[in-house]
Amino acid sequence: MTDDSQQIPAAPVPGDEPAPSAEAATPAADLAVRLVEAMIFASPDPVSERAIAELLEAQGLVPPETEDLAACVRGVIDGVVARYAGRGVAPVLVAGGWQFRTAADLAPRLTRVLQRPRRLPRATLESLAIIAYHQPCTRAEIEEIRGVSLSQQVLDNLLEASLIVPRGRKEVPGRPILWGTSADFLRHFGLRDLRDLPRREELLVDVPDNPALRAAAPDEAKTEAVSGPTAA
Repeated sequence: MTDDSQQIPAAPVPGDEPAPSAEAATPAADLAVRLVEAMIFASPDPVSERAIAELLEAQGLVPPETEDLAACVRGVIDGVVARYAGRGVAPVLVAGGWQFRTAADLAPRLTRVLQRPRRLPRATLESLAIIAYHQPCTRAEIEEIRGVSLSQQVLDNLLEASLIVPRGRKEVPGRPILWGTSADFLRHFGLRDLRDLPRREELLVDVPDNPALRAAAPDEAKTEAVSGPTAA
């Protein structure tokens, strides 16, 4: 009589083996692409290629035989860009780094469902355009180009919107402050650097909302109206 208390273990069924971890199953190159994709997505600011290189090196994802680190980083970035070809968002090079942006062809379709940024007063935008194309420049030089006195409120508006920054002082009597555009300026207009500046009229567009600027707008308009031309 057979002893039923001792049973032969069943043979494993194909497919029942424990699945390897996602990381173990992912080639190093693919893991590098996914990691950089996550880095760009999580960062509130454009991610520089230097920061990407440091991340890949820290994670041991740079092949030992690599001689050109910059080319290796670029290859990983190209992999991220390729993943988003034809998608609603895509990584783009802006302000010296990489950031996810809405696909350009979809932006017009979103204007009716998303709140548009408010417009800064025209005097502020005109001054911004002058600074962008003549930087670094002083307040007096901005006034000379515009043909009217530049109110302090205009400069305050641009500073509060993080669109301009001081660039030192001009070595002339009084040593006036030199003004230039900021990294936020490049980011807002989607520019890689200042060489990508559009036509001047294209700068007169919407900028990020700021309650303080909204409240100040009437005062600025009043100041600009009564300033008059600058004396020669």
